[in-house]
Amino acid sequence: MLVLRKPYLIFLGDVSSAVDAKTAFGVADWCPEDVLGELAFPDARVSTGKPAMTIAEAAAAGAGSLLIGIAPVGGKLPVHWLPTLLDAVRAGLDIVSGLHQRLGDLPGLADAARSAGVQLHDVRHGAWPRVTGTGRKRTGRRVLTVGTDCALGKKYTALALTRALQARGLAASFRATGQTGVMISGSGVAIDAVVSDFVAGVAEQLSPDNAPDHWDVIEGQGSLFHPAYAGVTLGLLHGSQPDALVLCHHVGREHVASLPDFPLPSLDEAIEAYLRAGRLTNAAVRCVGVSVNSSALSEDEWRLYRERVEAELGLPVVDPLRGGVERLADAIHSSEELSHAA
Repeated sequence: MLVLRKPYLIFLGDVSSAVDAKTAFGVADWCPEDVLGELAFPDARVSTGKPAMTIAEAAAAGAGSLLIGIAPVGGKLPVHWLPTLLDAVRAGLDIVSGLHQRLGDLPGLADAARSAGVQLHDVRHGAWPRVTGTGRKRTGRRVLTVGTDCALGKKYTALALTRALQARGLAASFRATGQTGVMISGSGVAIDAVVSDFVAGVAEQLSPDNAPDHWDVIEGQGSLFHPAYAGVTLGLLHGSQPDALVLCHHVGREHVASLPDFPLPSLDEAIEAYLRAGRLTNAAVRCVGVSVNSSALSEDEWRLYRERVEAELGLPVVDPLRGGVERLADAIHSSEELSHAA
C-alpha cells in the first residue's frame, strides 16, 4: 500500500474557493497534528487556519511532504505552480497529489526529484498489486461504510467511528480507500484507480490478518445503486469481508446525484442488498446502524426522522455532525463484548 511521509506542508496555490480546497480542509481537520503549516500565493482567498510557512521554514521544521491541497478545474496543475514544486523537491520534500495529472509529467519535476532523492506520490495513480480476491477468512474484525449513493459521508463516518472506538479502548484503524482518506491516514489505496479484476484482492491486502479484537474501519466508495460506480463498491465489499456495515444516506435525496432516472432505494432495501452481496465472503455480516446527513432538516424534523427510522429498522440512526457516532460505536462495542463472553 501507498505510504506517505508526514508531516505535511499544505500547498494552496492561488485558490479562491473553499470547495476547491476540500482536500486541504479534510487533511487539516482530521490529522491536524500532521500538518506543520500552509503555503499559499498572495492572491489566495482561502486558508485552513494553519500557520503560513515558506518551503525553507517547513523543511527546517521537519516537513516530509508538500501536499497539494486543492483540485484545480480540469484536474491539471497551473504552469505557474511548477517553480514552487521544484523548490519543494530541492528542499528535500516529497510531493503528494490527488489530481488526475501525473506529477512526473510536469517538465523537469521527475528529474529534480531523482536528484534530490525524494518521491512524487500520485495518490490516484499508484502501482497497485495485481492480485485477485481469494475470499479467505482473515483474523480480526472489520466494519465498512456503505451508501445509498456517492458523496454522502462514508469517509467522514469512518473517520469519526474510528476515533469513537479508540476512545472506548478498542484497537481500531482507519483504512483509507480514497485520495483524501489516504492523505489523512498516510497510507491506503485509491480503490477506484485499481483495475476492476483486482479491486477485491487489493481490498484484502488493505485489511490483512490482525489481532482477534482489532477493528479495521474501512472507508467505503461509490454505491451498489449507482450505474457508474457499483462495480468498485461490490469489489470493495467482497474484499473487505466486513463483519459490520454502516449504511450512509443523505436525507431528502431521492435519486442518484445528477442522475434523476435512477431512484434511490429505501433504507431497508439498501441494507438487505448490501447484506446479500456481503454474505459471499462473510456469511455473518450484519448492519449495525445508519449514518445520515440531515442538513436539510430542522432540529425537530431530525429528531422525528431519527425516531421513525430507528423504530422501522431497529437500528441506531446518527448524524456525525448532530451528536456524533457514539451510538454506532456502542453497537460495535456491545457486539465485541458479547463475542468475548461467548
